[in-house]
Amino acid sequence: MSTIAAVQAHADVLRASIATANNDHRLGANEAPPAIISVFIGEYLTGLLDELEKNIKASMSPASKTELKLDIGRIPQVLLDNTDRNRTSPVAFTGNKFEFRAVGSSANCAGPMTVLNTIVAAELRQFKKSADALIKKGVKKDEAILRTIRDLIVRSKAIRFEGNGYGDAWKAEAKKRGLSNRTDTPRALDAWSEKDTKQLFSDMGVLSAKELEARHEIELHSYTLKVQIESRVCADMAVNHLLPAAVHYQNRLIVNVRGLREVLGAKDGAKASATQLTLITEISSHIERIKTLSDEMTEARKKANVIADPRAKAIAYCDTVRPFLDQIRYHANKLELLVDDELWPLPKMRELLFTR
Repeated sequence: MSTIAAVQAHADVLRASIATANNDHRLGANEAPPAIISVFIGEYLTGLLDELEKNIKASMSPASKTELKLDIGRIPQVLLDNTDRNRTSPVAFTGNKFEFRAVGSSANCAGPMTVLNTIVAAELRQFKKSADALIKKGVKKDEAILRTIRDLIVRSKAIRFEGNGYGDAWKAEAKKRGLSNRTDTPRALDAWSEKDTKQLFSDMGVLSAKELEARHEIELHSYTLKVQIESRVCADMAVNHLLPAAVHYQNRLIVNVRGLREVLGAKDGAKASATQLTLITEISSHIERIKTLSDEMTEARKKANVIADPRAKAIAYCDTVRPFLDQIRYHANKLELLVDDELWPLPKMRELLFTR
């Protein structure tokens, strides 16, 4: 219960711990959970916590306390048979452990593990303080523990979610519950600079405020550098590799059209070369868009590069540079479907998927 409550209390820090330029592509798609942090515990445990919330009262008889403790004690015997799985959940309980599934495949897990251990330790410490406070007021130990558990169940209810994390309905529901949805890295990393985060890591003796600020700036710089490199590579590949191949194929089509008109005459040649003319026009359209978008992306990058503040610079790269990558990719994918396989300088998508 303390783990769930810890995720509820510190979801933004947990999100920041897995925020990278690479992971922005995964979160919410491609077998990765969404950027909204939630906890999946399965139908059985959800029902059990709801029952505990209902049955733990301010004043309890010895019999009712015994019954509750017996129910809790039976959990390990049935969990493996009663929990199901939800691949869209960032944090999931799978029978005997919690899984944090939002960490990037190429990431070092030390950072997220540091955050997880810190927030759970902080929650366990707070659990003891809350139970001890009740005991000092004259509440018996077992009852104090049960009442503290009930408080955690109530407080962490919003973070528990059993449904499809990919759907738009969950985004609306999460907003109603007050859960954060930080979809990009620069804004997700803001959690490192928040007062509550600094207090948490300072109180637990893990990281000082200065160390958190340094971590924040380093990760902003890493994000900016990553998107900058991707932008440069994208423009280079598009202009120096894809466009020449497209122009080469287009020239072949032009030669073919001219030949048909010379052999068949203007009227029959125009009819026979209609498909080729359509292809030439389509290729020209995508060539123009790729070149224009590459130039605009370069200009956006130049403007972002003169920004001194690391956060503002990272946000500029996120908002004004990164969108060009998807736009260029769209037109490159269209050209890939039009240009001859022998001329295309890179493996095509179907070749990556199906060629052995």
